[in-house]
Amino acid sequence: MTHTGDAAASPTDSPSRNAAIDLLRGLSILLVIVHHIALRIPLKEGGLETFLPRSLLNAFVYNGYEAVFLFFVISGFLIAGNALERWGSLERIDLRTFYVRRGARILPCLVLLVAVLSVLHLAGVPNFTIDTERQSLPGALLSVLGLYLNWYEGSTGYLPGNWDVLWSLSIEEVFYLGFPLVCLVLHRPKILVAALALLALSLPVTRAAIVDNDIWREKAYLPGMAAIAAGVLAALFAQRLPIPGIRLQRILCAVGCGGIAANLLFGGLLWPVIGNGLMLVLTASAGVLLYALKDERCGAPRGVRWLTSMGRLSYEIYLTHMFVVFGIVAVHTAWQGDPWFGFLWYLPIVGLCWLLGAILAHIYSIPLDRALRARFLATAKPAPAPAG
Repeated sequence: MTHTGDAAASPTDSPSRNAAIDLLRGLSILLVIVHHIALRIPLKEGGLETFLPRSLLNAFVYNGYEAVFLFFVISGFLIAGNALERWGSLERIDLRTFYVRRGARILPCLVLLVAVLSVLHLAGVPNFTIDTERQSLPGALLSVLGLYLNWYEGSTGYLPGNWDVLWSLSIEEVFYLGFPLVCLVLHRPKILVAALALLALSLPVTRAAIVDNDIWREKAYLPGMAAIAAGVLAALFAQRLPIPGIRLQRILCAVGCGGIAANLLFGGLLWPVIGNGLMLVLTASAGVLLYALKDERCGAPRGVRWLTSMGRLSYEIYLTHMFVVFGIVAVHTAWQGDPWFGFLWYLPIVGLCWLLGAILAHIYSIPLDRALRARFLATAKPAPAPAG
């Protein structure tokens, strides 16, 4: 997040990035990392509870799942927005170019990750060994490469942590395999918008329909695709209905931020009232915020540029952060320190996650992304000029 639970746009996609959107992605990946730390180094009875209310701490450390859905919305917005800028309309998508760009961005890191995870499994490294009765290394590999790891876990149970994060990639990439085909088949923009709106609004229904499998309720295809559809809709509205003034833009930003904050901070209170509609509030609010931020080109404030940087590297960080989490948690366990000081381990873990993602991006994924695009798109037909 996608990926995705996020396999969004490449860091090489545009020389002029939207810092505000990168900031939102950075917040999302931070929530994912902190959630995975908190499951292993709890903040309960720690020093932060002396100064901060439990509700605020819970909002910070237990919203990893919601953060993946934010990734889904952002991914839909960015990829659809890039397609609209490149081809003018979604029904003009060039299949070859679209799939090559997705493959160049996704496959290098994914192939490297599963190769490393396979070696660690065969070596019997704790936390990386697939050892449940109904799971196996071939089964996990096939589910990753076949984009059904979410279904595999729903059928057999959770995989080790660094395999488990790939569930969001299964949802995201299945969506993007079919998305350009649907755009070409439906062709008419009004029909496409209606189909996307129906999918986006289905989120509470599709989640509520799954009552007998907690893992599948979290990781089923349709709820995640509904979140991606919300992002695609936001990109379409941003292209066709530009915001007429700064005042309306600020209002929409406030509405979007308010909806996201209400979900993250007060989800426990809102759940008894709106149930699965809470996730729709999150995805709709994220869509509104992204719509408002479409033409926002200001730089990130100085104090949060590190978070913007995490947003630019979110795909690499998402795939690799569990290596850092497991490594530092092992040190923490061996240290047997006072749990009151557990929160002090969070900052170095986050920093090392960023560092590992940055190294991977700059020495591996960005060069390969560029090389694969240059190799397979060198003879591609130029995109048609946007209509109008």
